Amino acid sequence: MSRTDWLDDVTEKLIPTSLGLMNVRVGGRTDGPAMVFWPSLMMDGTMWRFQYEHFAPTHRVVLVDSPGHGRSDALRRIIDLRECADVLVEVLDALGIGKCVLVGNSWGGMLAGVFPAYHPERTAAAVGINCTASLPTAFESIWATGLAAYLAVHARMPQLAARAARSAFAGPTAEAENPEFVEYIDVVLDNDPKSVAWALRGVLIGRRDEHRLLATVPADIPVLIVAGEEDSQFPVHAVRRMADAIEGSTFRVLLRTGHLAARENPDEVNATIDTFLATCPAA
Repeated sequence: MSRTDWLDDVTEKLIPTSLGLMNVRVGGRTDGPAMVFWPSLMMDGTMWRFQYEHFAPTHRVVLVDSPGHGRSDALRRIIDLRECADVLVEVLDALGIGKCVLVGNSWGGMLAGVFPAYHPERTAAAVGINCTASLPTAFESIWATGLAAYLAVHARMPQLAARAARSAFAGPTAEAENPEFVEYIDVVLDNDPKSVAWALRGVLIGRRDEHRLLATVPADIPVLIVAGEEDSQFPVHAVRRMADAIEGSTFRVLLRTGHLAARENPDEVNATIDTFLATCPAA
Protein backbone atom coordinates (compact mmCIF):
# COMPACT_ATOMS: atom_id res chain seq x y z
CA MET A 1 0.00 0.00 0.00
CA SER A 2 1.36 3.46 -0.90
CA ARG A 3 1.69 6.40 1.44
CA THR A 4 -1.85 7.65 0.61
CA ASP A 5 -3.80 4.61 -0.60
CA TRP A 6 -5.28 4.06 2.85
CA LEU A 7 -7.03 7.43 2.55
CA ASP A 8 -9.33 5.96 -0.12
CA ASP A 9 -11.53 4.65 2.72
CA VAL A 10 -12.04 8.00 4.47
CA THR A 11 -14.32 10.97 3.85
CA GLU A 12 -12.74 14.41 4.16
CA LYS A 13 -14.70 17.31 5.65
CA LEU A 14 -13.98 20.98 6.35
CA ILE A 15 -15.77 22.00 9.56
CA PRO A 16 -16.31 25.68 10.47
CA THR A 17 -14.98 26.45 13.96
CA SER A 18 -13.91 29.43 16.04
CA LEU A 19 -10.36 28.83 14.73
CA GLY A 20 -11.39 28.67 11.09
CA LEU A 21 -12.08 25.64 8.94
CA MET A 22 -10.80 22.42 10.47
CA ASN A 23 -10.06 19.54 8.13
CA VAL A 24 -11.04 16.10 9.39
CA ARG A 25 -10.96 12.64 7.84
CA VAL A 26 -13.75 10.32 8.92
CA GLY A 27 -13.99 6.59 8.35
CA GLY A 28 -14.27 3.23 9.97
CA ARG A 29 -17.35 1.56 11.38
CA THR A 30 -20.16 4.12 11.21
CA ASP A 31 -22.09 2.61 14.13
CA GLY A 32 -19.00 2.05 16.30
CA PRO A 33 -17.89 4.16 19.27
CA ALA A 34 -16.07 7.30 18.18
CA MET A 35 -12.28 7.62 18.40
CA VAL A 36 -10.83 11.05 17.63
CA PHE A 37 -7.10 11.42 16.92
CA TRP A 38 -5.27 14.77 17.32
CA PRO A 39 -1.66 14.91 16.01
CA SER A 40 1.63 16.34 17.16
CA LEU A 41 2.87 19.79 16.33
CA MET A 42 4.21 19.89 12.74
CA MET A 43 2.20 16.78 11.84
CA ASP A 44 -1.27 16.38 10.31
CA GLY A 45 -3.94 13.71 10.62
CA THR A 46 -2.08 11.36 8.28
CA MET A 47 0.34 10.53 11.10
CA TRP A 48 -2.41 8.23 12.44
CA ARG A 49 -2.42 5.90 9.42
CA PHE A 50 -1.61 2.76 11.40
CA GLN A 51 -4.10 3.59 14.14
CA TYR A 52 -6.77 4.14 11.51
CA GLU A 53 -6.11 0.76 9.90
CA HIS A 54 -6.15 -0.94 13.31
CA PHE A 55 -9.24 0.67 14.87
CA ALA A 56 -11.44 1.33 11.81
CA PRO A 57 -13.02 -2.17 11.86
CA THR A 58 -14.44 -1.55 15.35
CA HIS A 59 -14.69 2.24 15.75
CA ARG A 60 -15.82 5.35 13.95
CA VAL A 61 -12.46 7.06 13.46
CA VAL A 62 -11.91 10.81 13.11
CA LEU A 63 -8.45 12.13 12.15
CA VAL A 64 -8.01 15.84 12.83
CA ASP A 65 -5.69 18.27 11.04
CA SER A 66 -4.98 20.60 13.96
CA PRO A 67 -5.25 24.41 13.55
CA GLY A 68 -2.79 25.72 10.96
CA HIS A 69 -1.72 22.23 9.91
CA GLY A 70 -2.50 20.00 6.95
CA ARG A 71 -5.61 21.19 5.14
CA SER A 72 -7.04 23.17 8.04
CA ASP A 73 -7.11 26.96 7.79
CA ALA A 74 -3.94 28.91 8.45
CA LEU A 75 -3.21 30.02 12.00
CA ARG A 76 -2.29 33.67 12.56
CA ARG A 77 -2.38 34.11 16.33
CA ILE A 78 -1.40 32.40 19.56
CA ILE A 79 -3.83 29.76 20.79
CA ASP A 80 -3.95 27.61 23.91
CA LEU A 81 -5.21 24.18 24.93
CA ARG A 82 -8.53 25.56 26.19
CA GLU A 83 -9.31 26.90 22.73
CA CYS A 84 -8.29 23.58 21.18
CA ALA A 85 -10.62 21.76 23.57
CA ASP A 86 -13.51 24.06 22.64
CA VAL A 87 -12.77 23.63 18.91
CA LEU A 88 -12.83 19.87 19.36
CA VAL A 89 -16.34 20.18 20.83
CA GLU A 90 -17.36 22.11 17.71
CA VAL A 91 -15.96 19.29 15.57
CA LEU A 92 -17.84 16.66 17.61
CA ASP A 93 -21.06 18.65 17.31
CA ALA A 94 -20.68 18.97 13.54
CA LEU A 95 -20.16 15.21 13.23
CA GLY A 96 -23.03 14.33 15.55
CA ILE A 97 -20.73 12.72 18.13
CA GLY A 98 -21.68 12.86 21.79
CA LYS A 99 -18.76 11.26 23.60
CA CYS A 100 -15.45 10.16 22.12
CA VAL A 101 -12.25 8.39 22.98
CA LEU A 102 -9.67 11.13 22.43
CA VAL A 103 -6.19 9.96 21.42
CA GLY A 104 -3.34 12.45 21.01
CA ASN A 105 0.42 12.51 20.52
CA SER A 106 2.49 15.43 21.90
CA TRP A 107 0.22 18.49 21.27
CA GLY A 108 -2.66 16.05 20.97
CA GLY A 109 -1.50 14.24 24.10
CA MET A 110 -1.53 17.45 26.13
CA LEU A 111 -5.02 18.10 24.79
CA ALA A 112 -6.10 14.56 25.74
CA GLY A 113 -5.09 15.38 29.31
CA VAL A 114 -7.03 18.63 29.67
CA PHE A 115 -10.05 17.82 27.48
CA PRO A 116 -11.77 15.61 30.10
CA ALA A 117 -11.23 18.40 32.66
CA TYR A 118 -12.83 21.04 30.44
CA HIS A 119 -15.45 18.80 28.81
CA PRO A 120 -16.03 15.64 30.89
CA GLU A 121 -19.47 15.20 29.37
CA ARG A 122 -17.88 14.68 25.92
CA THR A 123 -15.14 12.26 27.02
CA ALA A 124 -15.59 8.48 27.08
CA ALA A 125 -11.83 7.97 27.63
CA ALA A 126 -8.57 9.76 26.86
CA VAL A 127 -5.14 8.58 25.71
CA GLY A 128 -2.18 10.96 25.89
CA ILE A 129 1.05 9.86 24.21
CA ASN A 130 4.45 11.59 24.60
CA CYS A 131 2.95 14.54 26.44
CA THR A 132 3.55 16.80 29.42
CA ALA A 133 1.68 19.11 31.77
CA SER A 134 4.81 21.03 32.81
CA LEU A 135 6.09 24.46 31.85
CA PRO A 136 8.62 24.52 29.00
CA THR A 137 12.23 24.11 30.01
CA ALA A 138 14.72 26.89 29.29
CA PHE A 139 16.20 24.81 26.48
CA GLU A 140 12.77 24.23 24.90
CA SER A 141 11.98 27.94 25.08
CA ILE A 142 15.26 28.93 23.44
CA TRP A 143 15.22 26.49 20.52
CA ALA A 144 11.49 26.77 19.87
CA THR A 145 11.60 30.58 19.96
CA GLY A 146 14.46 30.54 17.46
CA LEU A 147 12.70 28.04 15.21
CA ALA A 148 9.43 30.00 15.33
CA ALA A 149 11.20 33.24 14.39
CA TYR A 150 12.92 31.51 11.48
CA LEU A 151 9.72 29.90 10.18
CA ALA A 152 7.76 33.14 10.46
CA VAL A 153 9.78 34.80 7.67
CA HIS A 154 9.31 31.98 5.14
CA ALA A 155 6.50 31.54 2.64
CA ARG A 156 7.21 27.82 2.26
CA MET A 157 8.46 25.37 4.86
CA PRO A 158 12.28 25.33 4.73
CA GLN A 159 14.35 22.17 4.86
CA LEU A 160 15.56 23.25 8.29
CA ALA A 161 12.11 22.32 9.61
CA ALA A 162 12.52 18.74 8.44
CA ARG A 163 15.91 18.56 10.16
CA ALA A 164 14.43 20.01 13.35
CA ALA A 165 11.58 17.49 13.20
CA ARG A 166 13.98 14.60 12.75
CA SER A 167 16.01 15.75 15.74
CA ALA A 168 12.88 16.13 17.88
CA PHE A 169 10.85 13.13 16.74
CA ALA A 170 13.28 10.33 15.90
CA GLY A 171 15.06 8.56 18.72
CA PRO A 172 18.23 6.52 18.22
CA THR A 173 16.32 3.30 17.58
CA ALA A 174 14.22 4.90 14.85
CA GLU A 175 17.27 6.50 13.25
CA ALA A 176 19.06 3.17 13.14
CA GLU A 177 16.23 0.76 12.34
CA ASN A 178 13.17 2.55 10.92
CA PRO A 179 14.00 4.37 7.65
CA GLU A 180 10.31 4.50 6.62
CA PHE A 181 9.47 6.48 9.74
CA VAL A 182 12.41 8.85 9.30
CA GLU A 183 11.36 9.46 5.69
CA TYR A 184 7.75 10.08 6.75
CA ILE A 185 8.83 12.95 9.00
CA ASP A 186 9.33 15.03 5.83
CA VAL A 187 5.53 15.47 5.86
CA VAL A 188 6.28 18.59 7.94
CA LEU A 189 7.32 20.28 4.69
CA ASP A 190 3.69 20.25 3.56
CA ASN A 191 2.66 22.66 6.34
CA ASP A 192 2.47 26.47 6.32
CA PRO A 193 5.56 27.73 8.19
CA LYS A 194 3.85 30.83 9.59
CA SER A 195 1.06 28.70 11.05
CA VAL A 196 3.57 26.32 12.62
CA ALA A 197 5.39 29.32 14.09
CA TRP A 198 2.20 30.55 15.78
CA ALA A 199 1.44 27.05 17.07
CA LEU A 200 4.96 26.76 18.48
CA ARG A 201 4.54 30.08 20.30
CA GLY A 202 1.20 29.11 21.79
CA VAL A 203 1.17 25.38 22.38
CA LEU A 204 4.86 24.70 23.08
CA ILE A 205 6.55 27.88 24.29
CA GLY A 206 3.46 29.43 25.86
CA ARG A 207 2.08 26.35 27.59
CA ARG A 208 1.07 26.53 31.24
CA ASP A 209 1.58 24.16 34.13
CA GLU A 210 -1.61 22.09 33.94
CA HIS A 211 -1.13 19.71 36.88
CA ARG A 212 -3.78 21.40 39.04
CA LEU A 213 -6.25 21.29 36.18
CA LEU A 214 -5.53 17.60 35.58
CA ALA A 215 -6.37 16.91 39.22
CA THR A 216 -9.96 17.93 38.41
CA VAL A 217 -10.46 15.22 35.77
CA PRO A 218 -13.37 13.10 37.06
CA ALA A 219 -12.15 9.79 38.46
CA ASP A 220 -14.72 7.86 36.42
CA ILE A 221 -13.16 8.95 33.09
CA PRO A 222 -10.48 6.41 32.11
CA VAL A 223 -7.17 8.04 31.12
CA LEU A 224 -4.06 6.37 29.70
CA ILE A 225 -0.74 8.25 29.56
CA VAL A 226 2.10 6.77 27.47
CA ALA A 227 5.77 7.77 27.49
CA GLY A 228 8.55 6.85 25.09
CA GLU A 229 11.81 5.69 26.65
CA GLU A 230 13.81 7.58 23.99
CA ASP A 231 11.65 10.71 23.88
CA SER A 232 14.07 13.65 23.93
CA GLN A 233 11.29 16.26 24.06
CA PHE A 234 9.18 15.08 26.99
CA PRO A 235 11.25 12.61 29.05
CA VAL A 236 9.67 9.78 31.00
CA HIS A 237 9.79 11.56 34.37
CA ALA A 238 7.82 14.54 32.99
CA VAL A 239 5.19 12.29 31.41
CA ARG A 240 4.93 10.24 34.61
CA ARG A 241 4.32 13.41 36.61
CA MET A 242 1.44 14.25 34.26
CA ALA A 243 -0.07 10.80 34.80
CA ASP A 244 0.34 11.11 38.57
CA ALA A 245 -1.76 14.29 38.52
CA ILE A 246 -4.79 12.45 37.06
CA GLU A 247 -6.61 10.35 39.63
CA GLY A 248 -6.83 6.69 38.61
CA SER A 249 -4.90 7.12 35.36
CA THR A 250 -2.88 4.33 33.78
CA PHE A 251 0.78 4.95 32.91
CA ARG A 252 2.90 2.99 30.43
CA VAL A 253 6.44 3.36 29.07
CA LEU A 254 7.31 2.07 25.60
CA LEU A 255 10.91 0.90 25.33
CA ARG A 256 13.15 1.92 22.40
CA THR A 257 10.56 4.52 21.32
CA GLY A 258 10.93 8.24 20.68
CA HIS A 259 8.64 11.27 20.63
CA LEU A 260 6.28 10.36 17.80
CA ALA A 261 5.43 6.96 19.27
CA ALA A 262 2.10 6.47 17.48
CA ARG A 263 3.84 6.66 14.09
CA GLU A 264 7.22 5.21 15.02
CA ASN A 265 6.00 2.22 17.05
CA PRO A 266 2.36 1.69 16.04
CA ASP A 267 2.12 -1.99 16.94
CA GLU A 268 2.97 -1.40 20.59
CA VAL A 269 0.92 1.77 20.77
CA ASN A 270 -2.12 0.02 19.30
CA ALA A 271 -1.71 -2.97 21.61
CA THR A 272 -1.38 -0.67 24.63
CA ILE A 273 -4.55 1.20 23.66
CA ASP A 274 -6.37 -2.11 23.04
CA THR A 275 -5.49 -3.34 26.52
CA PHE A 276 -6.60 -0.04 28.03
CA LEU A 277 -9.90 0.07 26.14
CA ALA A 278 -10.68 -3.50 27.18
CA THR A 279 -11.11 -2.12 30.71
CA CYS A 280 -13.46 0.64 29.48
CA PRO A 281 -16.63 -0.99 28.14
CA ALA A 282 -18.27 2.35 27.32
CA ALA A 283 -15.34 3.25 25.07
